[in-house]
Amino acid sequence: MNPAESCRVCGGMLYPEPLLCYDNMPGAAQFMPDAATLSSDHGEHLDVGQCVACGLIQLHGPPVHYWREVVRATAFSAEMREFRLRQFAEFATSHGLAGRKVLEVGCGRGEYLTLLRETGMAAWGVEHSETSVAHCRQAGLPVFQGSIDSPRQALPEAPFEGFFILSFLEHLPDPVATLRGIAANLTEGGVGLVEVPNFDMIVRNGLFSEFIRDHLFYFTSHTLTQLLCMAGFEVLECREVWHDYILSATVRKRARADLRHLLGFQERIHTEIHRYLDRFPPHKVAIWGAGHQALAVISLLKLQERVACVIDSAPFKQGKFTPASHLPIRPPDFLDSEPMEAVLVMAASYSDEVAGILRDRYDPGLGVAILRDFGLEVVRG
Repeated sequence: MNPAESCRVCGGMLYPEPLLCYDNMPGAAQFMPDAATLSSDHGEHLDVGQCVACGLIQLHGPPVHYWREVVRATAFSAEMREFRLRQFAEFATSHGLAGRKVLEVGCGRGEYLTLLRETGMAAWGVEHSETSVAHCRQAGLPVFQGSIDSPRQALPEAPFEGFFILSFLEHLPDPVATLRGIAANLTEGGVGLVEVPNFDMIVRNGLFSEFIRDHLFYFTSHTLTQLLCMAGFEVLECREVWHDYILSATVRKRARADLRHLLGFQERIHTEIHRYLDRFPPHKVAIWGAGHQALAVISLLKLQERVACVIDSAPFKQGKFTPASHLPIRPPDFLDSEPMEAVLVMAASYSDEVAGILRDRYDPGLGVAILRDFGLEVVRG
């Protein structure tokens, strides 16, 4: 699918009809024709679309030719400088980043990079523009030339403990790849500040003139949060800043889930069930229940080596075998013709009902135990 048909972020379909269509629009925000190029300059058609799946507002068509480069003017504003210094200092304090390595992605000529270093962080930058990189290096700022386009990209000086990408993400044709690339170059628990123009405010204030070819995406707090989660981050906060014109999201690299404690539960259940089975002769215990949890328990605990069969009331399972463990699956009346000394019930929410049937229909000497969430409960025998 071409960009006019599919979402650049999630791959979903765009609504067939654009939300807005503009004619004679400026072709770029950072290209001003001079006398020599004026005759070749012309207005462009601009379509504003929306993804059916994730809801993200986005432009059809290609990005501007300089989309990898950051051109920043507002950083020279005294008011913006004061705001950024305060913001960066609070961020560094909140996340323990004083003296720590952080990365600004799309650092331009080092306007914010200088402020990040002023607030005590060991800030590095990455910038595509050769001219901007040379300017940064002349100012003594550590900057890598290039861009982040893939999670397989390893940056010099990585890993970083924090990152900043400020009013740049909306320019990138594949923001998910860039964000995943950033995450791959962070420490575990690395934090970041991600900022984009605030489309919630744009809609609220009727700013119809905010659309420009440079900005491929128009993020609401909801769609920005979705993107960041998709890219591997936990969103700690997303709020409006700078006269509500900017959406500012504080994120943390998502931690890999730690499921090792489940192995402890498995070992405990293994011990309890095998200790229970030790009370009976081999293959004189049946398991009641052929649901997915029971099937997994049988295989993981190697119960097929000690029990006779599995009982299940579902006709389509009867006469077959348990996958992986290969125990025969019998109907309930099998217990009438082939008496067992005990039944181990693994029927999830039906376990109590099954245990009641076993108590009512069979000899009081029949042992009955139920596998509960908390462990094995012996209810009879």
